[in-house]
Amino acid sequence: MERAPGVVEKVAALLRGLSTAESGTTTTALAAATDQPRATTHRLLESLAAEGLADRDPQTGRWFLGPETYVLGMAAATRYDLTNEARASVLRLAKETGESAFFSVRRGDETVVLLREDGDFPIRSYVLYESARFPLGVVSAGIAILAHLPDREIDAFLARVDLTAEWGPQHSAAAIRRRLAATRRTGWSLNPGHVVEGSWGMAAAVFDKTGRPEWALTLTGVEQRFRRDRQPVLGRLLLEEAHRLSRLA
Repeated sequence: MERAPGVVEKVAALLRGLSTAESGTTTTALAAATDQPRATTHRLLESLAAEGLADRDPQTGRWFLGPETYVLGMAAATRYDLTNEARASVLRLAKETGESAFFSVRRGDETVVLLREDGDFPIRSYVLYESARFPLGVVSAGIAILAHLPDREIDAFLARVDLTAEWGPQHSAAAIRRRLAATRRTGWSLNPGHVVEGSWGMAAAVFDKTGRPEWALTLTGVEQRFRRDRQPVLGRLLLEEAHRLSRLA
């Protein structure tokens, strides 16, 4: 029997929802996005606001993350965050390739984009953006991270999720396992337009001090820029920067 979410799960869902709402969000929209009753959402948001974890614009009524989340994030950054070091890697990747470069972090069964830098090629993919969240195994960052987890963790993840319902048959467990195997062979992952047709991505995992994949560097662009003969070049650049960051973690 599935357990109903407790208060902590509900609050966590609201905070994650606020983190992806760059222009703020309404109580009604946040309730729908987190699958919670509007009255419950409003009550929890008011409580979060009282603690500084949520903030409401008095003019528009839209909700945002509160100032206390910034303080908490800064306190956690010394242990979990490579963002400052990753800025240089993301900038180099964008400059050397002309594509859009990203740095993402693993959060449970998802990846969250932390940094973006656009290269000088005029046609870009807009699938990824800062604060975007995707399940492991969907975009190239999640494929790269999932591929380097222990087999038992991969098996457990694929047993508890069904990505085909939202992302289509190309995200069946068998299809994902094939992409994971390819990633382990090359070191870098490839997403050949499986999220948005014509929008391709490649990624390399970044490892923490214990050897676990906790972050990823990504390059995205249009299909023509990720032709087969260019993929090893882009993969090498990703791996070089990923290895550099792994040494700093």
